[in-house]
Amino acid sequence: MWDFQIGRSLGLMIKTLPFILFRLAVYFGVALAYVLMTGVGAGVGWGIGGLGDVGFRAGATFWGGVVGFGIVGAVMYVLREYLLYMVKAGHIAVLVELLDDQALPSGRGQIDHASKVVKTRFGQASVLFGVDQLIKGVLRAITGMTRGLFRLLPIPGARQFIAILEAFLKIAVGFIDEVILAYCIRTGSDNAWASSQEALVLYGQNAKPMLKNAAWLALIVYGLSFVIFLVMLAPAALVAYLIPGGWSATGVIVALLFAWSVKVAVLEPFAITCLMQAYFKVIDGQSPDPEWEAKLEGISKKFRKLKERATEDGSQGLADSVSAQSAR
Repeated sequence: MWDFQIGRSLGLMIKTLPFILFRLAVYFGVALAYVLMTGVGAGVGWGIGGLGDVGFRAGATFWGGVVGFGIVGAVMYVLREYLLYMVKAGHIAVLVELLDDQALPSGRGQIDHASKVVKTRFGQASVLFGVDQLIKGVLRAITGMTRGLFRLLPIPGARQFIAILEAFLKIAVGFIDEVILAYCIRTGSDNAWASSQEALVLYGQNAKPMLKNAAWLALIVYGLSFVIFLVMLAPAALVAYLIPGGWSATGVIVALLFAWSVKVAVLEPFAITCLMQAYFKVIDGQSPDPEWEAKLEGISKKFRKLKERATEDGSQGLADSVSAQSAR
């Protein structure tokens, strides 16, 4: 049915408990920041709204909450490279080592060790972010090929079916870019662009089993996320009650935020651990197929950009090596 072991993934998650707690602290902190700033903004709006009638106060409270929410959203946009570098890639680094039965430091040392591994493989956060963006672009192209096949089938109501399929594939593929990063870390390559290119070709030639595994995990993760959302509605309603103006939609938004924080802190690394197992299993013993490389180069501008960067980085690395030998 799928190419991963849920029990093993849970065991690996437990072994990386310091990282899970770190992720929970980061993402619950983000969720609380959204809630607090929305509440502060709504409170300011409510106070300003006292200068007018009831309708004016309601509108001022609403827009004050929107502004507070937007401020945190802007800060999160600025911090997106840091979160990918320190939180997501760091956790992937230790999970990869555990998959290969390597020993890890305990406690805070696990996080410090992961940051060193990520820095060795990718250098600056901007490099990792650039690699990740190109990977996502190539994955969208591969998914587009799958959608194109369904468009050719004479299925009644095909347009509606394809719309649902596109939405589902978007969710399922959302976990795979981090598996490609895991390949870069596992191979120990000092050229992240080249190893990403190789990993994407291997993914492309195994797209069918990988999409099957990703689809199962999407169902599991989003099903559990919905259950968590329902559980969070009760405490979220209390938070909504405390916000000035009694903004009724706040309870749902708060519940969504807390469910999101659990999803990205716990459920997503679980899904990625499962997909890493599946990916390394299906590509075992394979080499990148030149036909698939040519196919990706033909359909994806992002893949061509990735190849260019891989060549540039490889040339620079060779020049640095020659300079170092000459200096000796």
